[in-house]
Amino acid sequence: MQRATREQLLEQGTLLTYPPHRALLHQGDDSRHVLLITSGVVKVVASAESGYDMLLAIRIAGDLVGEMAAFEERPRSGTVIACSEVTARVIQVGALEAFLSRHPDAMRAILHMLSARLRWANRRRLDFKAYDSLTRLARVLAELGQAYAQTVPDSDGKRCDLGVTLTQKELASLAGLKLNTAEKSLAALTAQGLVERNYRSITICDVPELLRFAKLLADNPY
Repeated sequence: MQRATREQLLEQGTLLTYPPHRALLHQGDDSRHVLLITSGVVKVVASAESGYDMLLAIRIAGDLVGEMAAFEERPRSGTVIACSEVTARVIQVGALEAFLSRHPDAMRAILHMLSARLRWANRRRLDFKAYDSLTRLARVLAELGQAYAQTVPDSDGKRCDLGVTLTQKELASLAGLKLNTAEKSLAALTAQGLVERNYRSITICDVPELLRFAKLLADNPY
């Protein structure tokens, strides 16, 4: 997306600030606006009628959320929750569609974003059948690291902080694992020196080695 287009997009809608743990969007709601995250981190969570909650995705500054329900004119499929203080542009879908029609480069950026999210979902489906639990968790951590992590200074790029606060239950959701299986897998990755754990925070100790272990060195186009 061109810089001028990006600046114009950041002028769309209304800028709002949300405190940590506030729900920005609610599952089942019929509202027709999207949120362009300008700072902070949010989680997208889906709840089943049985009461089971599943973490679907993490979104950060620059990401668009709520676009599926808005474009499809269907109820929202998940709840978006602020992990920290979050600022976002609230843009009505009609205004966004008009903006995209005037700016093809912005439309291409949106399509690229949607394709990347579909690729993530497809990869998780493939992982479920193709890899054991340890490898599946390693792949999720490696991909989260590639997308969101901050490199630790003076580590030659090998160490990075994951950059988002996640519980083991949420990691289990992303990897499609039961909680006890995810706990054992995370302990095994820690024992191998690939990651370090603190309270809800994870440091990747050796990014190249984790990518190798997770079999992510070669991109799989499937």
